[in-house]
Amino acid sequence: MQYRLYVDESGDHTFNNLDDIGHRYLALVGIAIEADYYRSTFQPRLEALKQTHFPHNPDEPVVLHREDIYNRRYCFGILCDEEKNNRWEQDVITFVKESKFRLFTIVIDKKAHKEKYGASANHPYHLCLTFLLERYRGYLLYVDGKGDVMAESRGKEQDMALKEVYRDVWWRGTFYISNRNFQSVLTSRELKLKTKLANIAGLQFADLLAHSAKMEILSSRGRVVQKPCFGTRLAETFRSKYDLIGRKLFD
Repeated sequence: MQYRLYVDESGDHTFNNLDDIGHRYLALVGIAIEADYYRSTFQPRLEALKQTHFPHNPDEPVVLHREDIYNRRYCFGILCDEEKNNRWEQDVITFVKESKFRLFTIVIDKKAHKEKYGASANHPYHLCLTFLLERYRGYLLYVDGKGDVMAESRGKEQDMALKEVYRDVWWRGTFYISNRNFQSVLTSRELKLKTKLANIAGLQFADLLAHSAKMEILSSRGRVVQKPCFGTRLAETFRSKYDLIGRKLFD
């Protein structure tokens, strides 16, 4: 069986403003979806969900972006209507509950990492991607599948750096896992990158879940206190979708 891991982040990769809780943690979320199911069911259902709540010309697709949805920008301004927002949130919850996917979330405490390693601290995004690939490799072995990885494009220089991290894992392996073990399940030696405008269903879905996944892990470790909200309801829904070793907070 063929899978694809769709990757998005919550937070930024810099070591700036680390005393601010909003900047201290970076999360990388990966969603593994089987290819035939994605093509026949997942992608069409997500497009139908968007068309139901944000009617649009298919030639000018609506692209889901949590930040725009949260701030009610552009076509998402319709969610200022409480009744329409409630229907949207409930349909998202239903979509998450009924969809078939495996979830992985890696969170890094950038402040603790910087204090521990100083000038030799690893790039947070690259470190999270390595940990994510290790877990994805384990999942593919477990389901006797093979797969590739797609992430959102983040700009020319950042994309080149991400591709190099992926290539390094594919060619050299990691401290714990050999290159042969990665090559036995990863079907591509290259990381696939697409922009938001490409309207990739898996990347949009990862974007919708990333912030809630990060906050749920931090809350479970006592790092933040969360009040009940749509994000906590969403986390309760996707908690059962996690891989056995799919949730990890690194200091």
